[in-house]
Amino acid sequence: MRPRKRIYLGIEFLILFFGIPTWIFLDKDFIHPSIIILPVLAGIFLLLRRNPDFSFRELVRWSIPRKTIIANAVVILTLALLMLAYVLVFERVNLFNLPRANIWIFLGLCVFYPVFSAYGQEIIYRSFLNRRYSAILPKAWHFVLASAITFSYMHMVYYHPFSMILTFIGGLYLARVYWQTRSVLFTSVLHGILGIIIFGVGLGQYFWLDMPV
Repeated sequence: MRPRKRIYLGIEFLILFFGIPTWIFLDKDFIHPSIIILPVLAGIFLLLRRNPDFSFRELVRWSIPRKTIIANAVVILTLALLMLAYVLVFERVNLFNLPRANIWIFLGLCVFYPVFSAYGQEIIYRSFLNRRYSAILPKAWHFVLASAITFSYMHMVYYHPFSMILTFIGGLYLARVYWQTRSVLFTSVLHGILGIIIFGVGLGQYFWLDMPV
C-alpha cells in the first residue's frame, strides 16, 4: 500500500475512533451515546461494501469448535464471579441494583442489549477495524491492542474511568477471541452475556447514564 493511502487510513482511523467519542464527551447535551451506533454502522457498511473480499455473510458466520465454546464459557463464568466479588466487597449497596429496582427493564435489557448494542459494537470494533485497517495494523497484537484501546476510549462518554478500565480488559479479551475465530457473531454473544452480567450484578451505573435505580 502506498504511503499516502496509509496516511489517509490513519487519519480516518483517528477521526472515527477518537474524534467522534471526544465530540460526544465534550457535548454534554448529547441525547445518549448509544444513539450514535446506528449512523456509524450505516457508514461502515458503505465502506465495507467497497471491499471486494468482504461478504455480509461474515457477520453471521458461526463455525466455532465445541472446545472453544467451553473454554470461553469458563472465561465468562470466571469474569462473572470476579465482578460479583468486586460488588460484594466494594459496592455492596449496588448489588443487583437494576434487577431489584425494575426487573422488567432488566429483562428488556437482556433481550435488546445483545442485539442492538453488543452486536453493533462488535461489527465496529472487531470486524470493521480488522478489515479496514489491516494495512496499518498488520500483526495480531496490533489489532488486539488497537481494538481494546478504541473500545475503551469510546466508553469515556459515560464519564467514569471505571467503565474505561472494564472495557479495556473486555476489549482485549473480545479482540483476541475475534482474531482466533473470525466470528463477529460469536464475539457478539460473549459481549452480550458480559453486558447482561454487568447490569445484573450491580455495575450498570457505569455504562448507563441516569440508570433507573
